[in-house]
Amino acid sequence: MKAIRIHSNGGPEVLTLEEVPDPKPGPSEAVVKIEAAGLNYIDVYYRTGLYKAQLPLTIGVEGAGVVTAVGPEVKEVKVGDRVAYAGVPGAYAQLAAVPAARLVKLPDGLDGKVGAAAMLQGMTAHYLAHTTYPLKSGDWCLVHAAAGGVGLLLCQVAKMRGAWVIGTVSTDAKAKLAREAGADEVIRYTKQDFETEVKRITGGTGVHVVYDAVGKTTFDKSLNCLRMRGMLVLYGQSSGPVPPFDPAILNQKGSLFLTRPSLFHHIATREELLQRAGEVLGWIKSGKLKLRVDLTLPLAQAAEAHRQLEGRQTTGKVLLIP
Repeated sequence: MKAIRIHSNGGPEVLTLEEVPDPKPGPSEAVVKIEAAGLNYIDVYYRTGLYKAQLPLTIGVEGAGVVTAVGPEVKEVKVGDRVAYAGVPGAYAQLAAVPAARLVKLPDGLDGKVGAAAMLQGMTAHYLAHTTYPLKSGDWCLVHAAAGGVGLLLCQVAKMRGAWVIGTVSTDAKAKLAREAGADEVIRYTKQDFETEVKRITGGTGVHVVYDAVGKTTFDKSLNCLRMRGMLVLYGQSSGPVPPFDPAILNQKGSLFLTRPSLFHHIATREELLQRAGEVLGWIKSGKLKLRVDLTLPLAQAAEAHRQLEGRQTTGKVLLIP
């Protein structure tokens, strides 16, 4: 089979398409013929070495397709099932061996592209708004990168929970997408100071929660956007990691909360995985949650997909097709 491999950390050029042996299922694994692999910023972190992994490595932690083989201990799925998953490396390939307990059956009517577009970013939006800071009616939240893959879904989920949503974006086109996803206010951070605008919009009070996947360049001002006892949820670092800082700052700014969560700690059990994925996929099937697939490229063009993602040229989801 063909797979995208990295033998050293670096830029998109280290992504190479290679011929590798077909995977065989372990006792509790299933082999999935990948119909689509989702592109996520975590793939960039592994490629650059920000997240450590043993090399050589087939990257990609989100995929969907059809089960072609199962190990003798597998009870969760069978050959022929259409499934999706997140959190298991190796999705940039034609075939992937995946622990069966990590696979979610796709509802009738949803194809592999939907599955690969929904799992990681959809469940991320779910845990952010339901668990990390459970939004309630009347809460104000600030969503950075509101036209990105998670951002567009998080705006919609936040509105489902009755919150007021402020989104930050870089262009007018992205502002339009954020508004269509439910953002009540949109700030063009390339033209406006988002801290000043958040204070203006909230009458100087600030927001209850900031959902920040940008990291280094937004961190300080994100803290300043919070009201007393507000929470900064740092769930990504697309602009780079946040430097060390003195926790006393949280006290000085109003007994603030800071957390750095991960999806994988919020789907640690199969029960929680099925609950989150089931709600997200159910919302998509019913039309309650809208997916935006911005770019679909052949697997061989993984490097170009990474260039566009890092260059902030994408909105919504990017998929790679083996």
